[in-house]
Amino acid sequence: MNISISETKLDCGQFAALAGASKIRQAIARRGTASIILATGLSQIEMLAALVKADIDWSVVEVFHLDEYAGIPETHSASFRKYLKDNFVSKVPRLKAFHAIAGDASDLSVEVKRLGDVISKATIDVAFVGIGENGHLAFNDPPADFENEQPYLIVKLDQACRQQQVNEGWFPSVEATPDRAISMSVRQILKSRCIINTVPDERKAKAVAACLGGEVSPLHPASILQLHPECYTFLDTASASLLFGRTSRGGGQ
Repeated sequence: MNISISETKLDCGQFAALAGASKIRQAIARRGTASIILATGLSQIEMLAALVKADIDWSVVEVFHLDEYAGIPETHSASFRKYLKDNFVSKVPRLKAFHAIAGDASDLSVEVKRLGDVISKATIDVAFVGIGENGHLAFNDPPADFENEQPYLIVKLDQACRQQQVNEGWFPSVEATPDRAISMSVRQILKSRCIINTVPDERKAKAVAACLGGEVSPLHPASILQLHPECYTFLDTASASLLFGRTSRGGGQ
């Protein structure tokens, strides 16, 4: 397991972006193009801010969207499509493609199939992900399905996940937070050649300890990342405070 712990949230995001950018450049050098997955949320802000400044030919990079709420339009302030367009797509030149999830599609099953058909033709070089307060990976809440081979799933969001969205300021109440979403599946995420897992903030400490310091279990969905051969996790001292029963700094552990 490759874990890097930084003093601050800013450093955490910057180091994650540097590592991911290096992998993207390697993919471009190897086959002339690259495909990546991008996550959203407060934990990804610093990473994305650094990634858009990386020396990368974005015109040969296609981006896949990790997850999106069901039933909200792109204009909604909590829309992950809006988040990615505001924080990434609009800030990089000539992106090859952005495969957004239409969470407000009239038929979600048709949208899931469309997304699955597109990503099934791609080799994902780098997946940028995080860990939710309930341990979820993408919107695969516990107990997560570790076996489903479909690239994208229609999932039900649990109470803890919806409460996190309220606490982060995306929705005014749990009742106003959608209870369903389209999420990339666990199996699809694991197909990525490299995974960059960025998880800052003290509020993530319990989930980090459970997912990275405990056994692999569907009850702690992101624990499956322990089995990926090239997953790099970037923490700050706050999110790492309960991992291995102590805080630490520096390189892999």
